[in-house]
Amino acid sequence: MNDTNSDPVPVTRSWNQYWRGTKDGPSLAIGGANHPRLDQFWQAFFSGLRTESRPTRIVDIASGDGAVVDFVFEVFSGETADVTCIDISQHAIEMLVKQFPTVNGIVANALRIPLESNSFDIVVSQFGVEYAGVAAFSEAARLVAPGGQLASLVHHRSGAIYRECTASLDAVEKLKACKFISLSIGMFEAGFAACRGTDPGPYNMAAENLLPAYRELERIMQLYGMHVAGDTLLRLYQDVDKIHQSMEHYDAAEILQWLARLDSELDAYAGMMGSMRDAALSEAQFLAVCDALKSAGLRLQQTLPLLCDDQELPVAWALIANRPP
Repeated sequence: MNDTNSDPVPVTRSWNQYWRGTKDGPSLAIGGANHPRLDQFWQAFFSGLRTESRPTRIVDIASGDGAVVDFVFEVFSGETADVTCIDISQHAIEMLVKQFPTVNGIVANALRIPLESNSFDIVVSQFGVEYAGVAAFSEAARLVAPGGQLASLVHHRSGAIYRECTASLDAVEKLKACKFISLSIGMFEAGFAACRGTDPGPYNMAAENLLPAYRELERIMQLYGMHVAGDTLLRLYQDVDKIHQSMEHYDAAEILQWLARLDSELDAYAGMMGSMRDAALSEAQFLAVCDALKSAGLRLQQTLPLLCDDQELPVAWALIANRPP
């Protein structure tokens, strides 16, 4: 795995914290955007490519832990694919290389990629390049070899994933504002002490203080749906209540550590959702990206919203371009 110095973007800390938590095993599953239509896009794209006797040089920009790489190895064998993955998060690259040992992982900013121009047959990105702005698409285009292709799925500002991310961010911010987790920690600290025979008064008071936050959490789930933020709020609500009902059967240190860790993960998750929301492109911004690719010498092949048959809202902007031989 290579490392290179590059200017950090504001979202780096949240993403790095998120991937680090994922690697260690998060307290709750609070992953990023996911949709079967995304998988269908990549399956069709890679399946439509012609394999040659020489290795196909592929680079995945802002790769995360390798969602797109899975499809690369479905279509190309180890002998016919030379894969490089780039991400600004060191922890994401560490996870990816562990899962795909033959991949060359590079920690770098999408605006300054330490690779030679025109050196890849296929340049791909799923929800990544747009975080660094329009200039990053020009940097991605620089890597496309003559006869090569660029394919990218980009967050759509009027799309279903954008709305889901916005709702999740709002819900988590309201959860943080009502201090549900910190009040739960206070209640459990007093409650476990009461289980050991101390005065139950502080526990009763702490439980009473938590009650308004419980009601607020219920209101948040009514407002945004029970499954908002990947079921995180629902599971937190249910788990705290379950533990509260039988504290004597739980280890105090383990429960308090779980809540403290979850509180930190939710900070990272809010940062991640906020960056997704802010990175989503309007139609005018997407057209600016298309113009940038044309200025970089690429020929546009697909520049349409990615739609589902059963949904009115698009999932993403789908972009495919090539560099003429």
